[in-house]
This record gives sequence, structure tokens and C-alpha cells, in this order.
Amino acid sequence: MVELDEFLASRNPKALSLFLEFRAIVLSLGPVQERVHRTEVAWADQRVFADAFTISDRLEVAIHLLRWVDHPQLLKAFPTTRKVMAHRLSITAAGQLDHTIAALLAEALDTVGPGTR
Repeated sequence: MVELDEFLASRNPKALSLFLEFRAIVLSLGPVQERVHRTEVAWADQRVFADAFTISDRLEVAIHLLRWVDHPQLLKAFPTTRKVMAHRLSITAAGQLDHTIAALLAEALDTVGPGTR
């Protein structure tokens, strides 16, 4: 694992701001594990329910849900298991990190975070 400061060190300032705002939303949901890797950060209870990384000046996130959802920032949704679908979203502006993202993250923590078995 990598330290968070190390992960954040070389990020584009705009992408960094978006990442920190997304992270604050995730951490506001309650106690979760934060798993920092060289190229991404993932959040989990028993199972990862969200992860994020930056590309240039934007933030790419995956929110893991037990259902398919449509969202204006949705790039694609794909199954990661028989039950779980990852929804990859591209965030390019702070206003896109709104209550709908927070609601999806809360759902992901409640339904996928504890594990699906």
C-alpha cells in the first residue's frame, strides 16, 4: 500500500480538488477502510464499494451497486461479479459531485460494502 500523500503528490490541481471532494463525501458516510494504491484509492467495508483515480484534470470513479443506474457522467457500467455492477463515471467539475453521487455512494456502502454473499 501507498501513503495518501504519496498518491496525491503528482496530481493535476483540478483533479486533486475533485478527488479530495469525492473523498470527503465517501468519508462522511461513516467508518470505511481507505485502501491507497499507486494508481487509485478504494473504499470498503468488507468489500470495495467505490474507487477513484485521476486522468489529466478529471476524476474517474467507480461506484459498485447491485443494480444498473443511469447518470449524466456515466461512461460505462459493467458487471464485476454475478451480482455487482461497477458504474464508471467521469467527473470534470465540482458541481457534478452532488447529492446524486452521495446517494449512490451511500447505497453502495449499504448494499455492496458488507459483502454480497
